[in-house]
Amino acid sequence: MRSRETELLFAFLLFDLLLLNAALLFVAWVNTDISIRDFRSLHNYFLHGNLSWITAYLVFSKKNLFLRDSYWNRIVRITKRQFVFWVIAGVIAIILLPNSFSRRFFVEYSLLFYVGKIVSYWIVYRYLKYKRSNNINSIKTAIIGYNETGKIIRQIIESNPGLGYNFSGFISSKEIKDEEIIGHPDQLEELIDKHQLNMIFYTVSFFNGDDTERKGKKVLKICYRKGIRLRFIPKNQQWFRSRVNMESFGNLVVIDPQEIPLDNVSYRLQKRFFDIVFSLAVVVFVFSWLIPIVALLIKLDSKGPVFFLQKRTGINNKTFNCIKFRSMKVNTSADHVQATAEDERITKLGRFLRKSNIDEIPQFLNVLGGSMSVVGPRPHMLKHTEEYSALIDQYLVRHAVKPGITGWAQVKGYRGETKHLSAMEKRVKADMEYIENWKFSWDLRIIWLTIFGRSAWNNAG
Repeated sequence: MRSRETELLFAFLLFDLLLLNAALLFVAWVNTDISIRDFRSLHNYFLHGNLSWITAYLVFSKKNLFLRDSYWNRIVRITKRQFVFWVIAGVIAIILLPNSFSRRFFVEYSLLFYVGKIVSYWIVYRYLKYKRSNNINSIKTAIIGYNETGKIIRQIIESNPGLGYNFSGFISSKEIKDEEIIGHPDQLEELIDKHQLNMIFYTVSFFNGDDTERKGKKVLKICYRKGIRLRFIPKNQQWFRSRVNMESFGNLVVIDPQEIPLDNVSYRLQKRFFDIVFSLAVVVFVFSWLIPIVALLIKLDSKGPVFFLQKRTGINNKTFNCIKFRSMKVNTSADHVQATAEDERITKLGRFLRKSNIDEIPQFLNVLGGSMSVVGPRPHMLKHTEEYSALIDQYLVRHAVKPGITGWAQVKGYRGETKHLSAMEKRVKADMEYIENWKFSWDLRIIWLTIFGRSAWNNAG
């Protein structure tokens, strides 16, 4: 299993390499001995520096993560890794590089890199602290269990803003007065709504038998119904660490009972890379000439804006503005009344746009912005999220991944008006099948069926 730890380690590595190469180029620019135009000479320094840093990073990879104290401790860790870098770079230089290799140049750019890391990481650290304190793009998190393991988790969260978590409080059955305790486990559903939680860490003892299993299943069922991510963290850490290879959160073993393929960082990067490339191609080769034509036709057909923005539910139950070509007359009920087959609000041009799915093309801008994916569960308007989440247990689990312009439910024909609950249940079932069994090849298949399998779309009603 993969965790946000892996994602953060990869992001730190890329950031470090960016700083390293920027320092090398800057020193080459001001250095009189080595010209920035001497690409052959610089090539050796680039290879040497990057190889040395990647090696040092792998050797010292987790020493800059999950600290439970001040930023000064981070400076100490950065300094230790820098010394490891210098040692590895020295060994590589002696063994592999020619005598013409300038040690002075290496010392100059590596010192600049060291200073740049300390300053840059302080700026990033303060910025992320600011974002978390103001609940900007944060994952609101609570911990079930007011114990030593729970307190360690809180320290990790609060000391590492790069993880993206915002600690909301403890959920505990202990009858003690503490402002950090926000409620009792029996109030979990109400607490999720009240504090708008996105993630629950549940500290459990796996030696309490049936009682632990019963409580765990109850919490898991609630999290599925509410669309909340859940992680079990054993209190008996020593026993698990020596016997089981599981996900980790700092030095803590974590069990993910809701694991899906897109929890894997490499899969998410693969999917995001494809989203960007595919969307850019659509925007450049289709949207660039289509938008002026459609915009003119919309303006001639009816009064109102060219684009229609509607708030919809996205990943982690976050709200975003979904972009479409306007296909209806301007009305006050668009955000809470679903369009029907003979809806009088739909314009003449709008019927063609909706039937041909051209009205959805602007959503490739949503994909480029990161709020949507090319393939995924279709995002629903907020009224539907509120309505169906109370009727279908796993409805909100759809939001564990980014919503898509097209999806498995759509190519199977589950789209359009949902007159009966069973229609939405089939859509959710298809979405869950996609989420739990995702493969990149499946995305390509869905795109192919969306473009060329017209029968699936047209028979949807």
